[in-house]
Amino acid sequence: MIRFLRVLVAATLGLTFIVIVVGAYVRLSDAGLGCPDWPGCYGHPVPRDIADADALAKAWKEMGHRYLAGALGLLLLLVAVLAWRARRAPWLASAIVLLVAFQATLGMWTVTMLLKPAIVTAHLIGGMTILSLLLWYFLSLFPVADARSALRAVAAAALSVVAAQIVLGGWVSANYAALACPDLPGCRGVAVPQMDFANAFHVLRELGRTDDGDLLPLDALVAIHWSHRMFALVVVAVVIAAALKALREPSTKTVGIALLVLLAAQFSLGIANVALSLPLPLAAAHNAGAALLLAALVVLNFCAFKGLPSLR
Repeated sequence: MIRFLRVLVAATLGLTFIVIVVGAYVRLSDAGLGCPDWPGCYGHPVPRDIADADALAKAWKEMGHRYLAGALGLLLLLVAVLAWRARRAPWLASAIVLLVAFQATLGMWTVTMLLKPAIVTAHLIGGMTILSLLLWYFLSLFPVADARSALRAVAAAALSVVAAQIVLGGWVSANYAALACPDLPGCRGVAVPQMDFANAFHVLRELGRTDDGDLLPLDALVAIHWSHRMFALVVVAVVIAAALKALREPSTKTVGIALLVLLAAQFSLGIANVALSLPLPLAAAHNAGAALLLAALVVLNFCAFKGLPSLR
């Protein structure tokens, strides 16, 4: 049974990654409200009776994502059942199922609350958290060698800053602030532009509005974008430190190389998205890169705190 459970969890991990990337694609292609109701689409299980071709395409994107997420939920439920039968970390598997149930609720609220930034960002955080916990669970299904305690501090720090950067990136996307600073390396021609942080990071507000209901000023969008861009420099420094530390350990050298490659790719994608005015494929790839970088750091932390898994 344990071999089947490993294969099932690996397949579920793959689907989790796909759901995250497709969700980003749906949001970035302005199809988040392609179906204005939930769980159906215009009252039907599949889009139909939609005359406008663009609206129909967006509806199919949204419903496709929902069905993928539904399939993921069923797989995770099966994982939890088998985890209890095999007595392999069943509480963690069950916690992931509960998180998926909450994630489905966030998906509903994303639609019913008309893409409220706090809900959209929380939905992204939920997806990344499911990916991280499921990867941790997958690694725990294998025998492990001694933990690499020397890596613990830097691995945890790198995971923390990348998680924070993902939240900031989600806030950028949820507020459509990706092109608030359209130039590089500065922002609107200066190193430190005029910014409105009070409205930028007021969580309980509607999309494109201040807490008072006025239109969200450009200075607030600039503050959101600039914060994400500046914190990226912190991420680069901390992740490089973690990667170099991992390279010194023969058992984690592969993870260290993966971190450097993924970090370079992610940083390059961030620059390319601004320079090329956010083309959809690159924007979706940036989201995928964040998920992969997060996953690599989960592996590094598992090696540091639990031990090197023998994936056989």
